[in-house]
Parts: sequence; structure tokens; C-alpha cells
Amino acid sequence: MSKLLIKGGKTLNGSVRVQGAKNSVLPILAATVLCDDISTIHGCPQLRDVSAAVKILECLGCRVKREGDTLTVDAKCVSAADLPDSLMRRMRSSITFLGAITARCGRAKMCSPGGCEIGIRPIDLHIKALRELGIRVYETGGYTETEADRIKGADIHLDFPSVGATENIMLASCLGDGKTTIWNAAKEPEISDLQDFLCKMGAKIKGAGSDVIVIDGVKKLHGAEHRVIPDRIVAATYLCTGAMCGGEINLTNICSTHIKSVISVLKDTGMIIKEEKDGITLKSNGRILPIDILRTMPYPGFPTDAQAPFAALLSLAEGTSVIVENIFENRFKYCGELCRMGADIKVSGRAAVIRGVKRFYGACVTAMDLRGGAALVAAGAAAHGETQIDGVNLIERGYESIEDDLAKLGADIKKD
Repeated sequence: MSKLLIKGGKTLNGSVRVQGAKNSVLPILAATVLCDDISTIHGCPQLRDVSAAVKILECLGCRVKREGDTLTVDAKCVSAADLPDSLMRRMRSSITFLGAITARCGRAKMCSPGGCEIGIRPIDLHIKALRELGIRVYETGGYTETEADRIKGADIHLDFPSVGATENIMLASCLGDGKTTIWNAAKEPEISDLQDFLCKMGAKIKGAGSDVIVIDGVKKLHGAEHRVIPDRIVAATYLCTGAMCGGEINLTNICSTHIKSVISVLKDTGMIIKEEKDGITLKSNGRILPIDILRTMPYPGFPTDAQAPFAALLSLAEGTSVIVENIFENRFKYCGELCRMGADIKVSGRAAVIRGVKRFYGACVTAMDLRGGAALVAAGAAAHGETQIDGVNLIERGYESIEDDLAKLGADIKKD
């Protein structure tokens, strides 16, 4: 198994380009199934989750070709509707294929999806919504099966603004009969990106970015060309790393409006932030101020996916900070590994009390999940001594080349 080796303590300076957004690529790849045509998607990072999505498309009968960061999907020959367990268990976002496959094939079968073990992530909102669209859903023996003679428009109110459920409804209903309205929809930028792609395919959808999305069903969609938005969580991770290591870093290919909550917190910690047309510059003098309470919330609130890198940052603050996790109940597993590096973190339920320390120390640690692993990388870059990180495969689910990107900024990091 690969390891990351980091000799910490280097000041970071320079510029790096942010990859395309993992959480946009995956539902957009699912959307390519909806048409009997060819679609071209630019900005697709080479990630384990993207590779898993490509294998799902190929399992369905699609032909997929990669050239650089561009994926071309030929969905003319979709013939299968059953997904093997081995693919479904590799990533949580595979559930988004449920709505798309059902809309294209009239049926689907898959087991419960996998991904990082960060807490209970039930698909009950997905199931309830699909049933409201007239889709018959059967859950037996760990499998979910769907059947639909015709998908019918409906008024759907989500109990929680779930990103995945919002995407599944959009994908399932854009080829349905009549109008579908999603109330309390997720507002994430990735939802807007999916809407943009579907509209390029000929769908009639409006409202993404607000809590009400309206979909007018159409009879047929066609292929389209699209570039996915930049990855705001990768940007947040690199900004935290720069803040911890000191110096001045510039990120290109990032929309600052997508991470306003992250920028606000970074400014509160004493960082100097300059927002540019297509980038962000962060300047740090190495001094980090604490945050009284940082709460994760659905977008446009502070993202749960950025919580772990910020815990690493606040571990070096001049005082005590508190993080309250409101999305997933088991997202502090990485804290024990940070404590091995010298952090002082006490976790109680959904809250973590972080007492700032003067420095991290290199240690042998293990990534427990995707974002927690990224926090360990950030901590290792700032630590005194050498850090070895196991479980790199989890980090590679969401970061195309974190070692190369940080090396460009001056970090001493390599994969072994």
C-alpha cells in the first residue's frame, strides 16, 4: 500500500491550479446515461471515485474514453440496469445512478452504496422521493430495486436538504411526465453545475442554487459538452495548509463565491485573503487566531467536508476553539491521529474542543477517511520532523495529486 512521506516545517509559497470538483463530476457522469448519445465532460480529475463511476458506466454498456482531464461517454448502447456489489461499495455517490438508470431503462438494481464511514447516511430520502415520482421501489436483502412504467411529476418536500436526494430527483424526473418541484432542495454549487449540464442536454430545469427547483419533464435528451466547476473542498484544504505553514499561496481555477464561508473563517483566524476573478491568494505570517465556535451547516453554511482540515489549522491556534458537526455524527475519527502528532483535541458527541498547541510533531499516522486523511497531510506539512501517512487510497478518492500540488508550493512531500 502507498504511503505519503512528509518532511514538515517548510514555508509554502507559489501557485497551484485546483482540480475539477469530484462532487460535480460524479452526478454529471450519471446524467450521461439519460441520453442515447455522446457527451463530453471536461475537468474530470483522475480520482478513485471517478474511476469507479467510469466502471459503472462501462458496466451499463457505455463506452468511455479519457484524454487528459476530458471524459467522453457514449451512452448509445446502455443495456444493463443491474450494478455489481463490487462497484457500488466503492463510493457513496453511486446511489445517484439509481434515478438516472431508472429513467433510462425503466428499472434498476443495486446494493447499498459504500464510501467513507463517517456516520449514518441513510438513503430513505432518495427512496421516498422516487416513490413520489411513481417509481416502485423494493428493498430486500441489502438490495434496492426500482421499476417504473412512466415517471410522473410531483411536489416533493425534502425533510433535509440532501445533496444526493436532490440530484436523484433531478435525474429521475427530467425525462418524466409533467412538472416536478423540489422543496427544501440542496443549494450546493454542485447542484447548479448538474442543472447546467442537464439543460445543455435539453432538460428544462430552473431554480438550482435556491431551495426550490422546478423540473419540466421532456421526452428526450441529447449529448452535451460541459466543463465541471472547480473543487471547493480541495481549495479549502490547500488554503488551510498554507495558513498553517506560513507564506503566501495562490490558487487558480477556483470560484471564491463557492467558499465564502471558508474565506470568512480564514479571515477570522488572522489570514489575509485576496479574492481574484479566477483565484484566491492567502498570506499568512504563521500566527493563527482561535475560533469560538465553528458549526458545519448545509450550503451556504460552513461545509462539513472542510471541517477536518480546519481542525488541523485550529490545533495550532493561540487559544481554544470548538467545532460542532451538524451533518455527520461520526466525522471526528481523525482526531486521534492528529493527537498522535501533538494536537490537544477532546471529542464529545458532535463537538470537538481544540486547545491550540505550539507545533505538530512528525509521526506515523493513518487516514481514516477522505477528508480526515487530507487533514493529516496538512498537519504533516506544518509539523516538526517527518510524518508517514498510511491509507493513501482514501485520500486519493478526492485529491488527484495532493503530493504534487503541495510540492509545487514548496512542501517536502512524496508518495512511496
